[in-house]
Amino acid sequence: MSLLGIHHIAIICSDYLTSKAFYCDILGLEVIAETYREHRDSYKLDLLLPDGAQIELFSFPNPPERVNSPEAQGLRHLAFKVDSVHRYVDYLQSKGVDAEPIRVDELTGKAFTFFKDPDGLPLELYQV
Repeated sequence: MSLLGIHHIAIICSDYLTSKAFYCDILGLEVIAETYREHRDSYKLDLLLPDGAQIELFSFPNPPERVNSPEAQGLRHLAFKVDSVHRYVDYLQSKGVDAEPIRVDELTGKAFTFFKDPDGLPLELYQV
């Protein structure tokens, strides 16, 4: 028995329309399905990444804020593979999204950087 890969990552946002625009319009993820769950006053947006993995974007009324410390227990960040970190950072900046200075992974020699989604969720670009 073995794991086959990552199926999806679930993200809870504070402003559904802002986050939907960020993940769809800026990051360019394809919408698979959008569902409003009236009994929960919640949206669920299924988004497709080019490798087949998915992001589930949820909205809930008044979700608690995320712990801000990057070294807190739990999920640290979500990393996206890109062909060129430099070109993708230029693209993000053209859309008004700031990124940290590009660094080089001392173990792999690959370029990487971090940026944040509208709720401050740390996202990474990692060059393949």
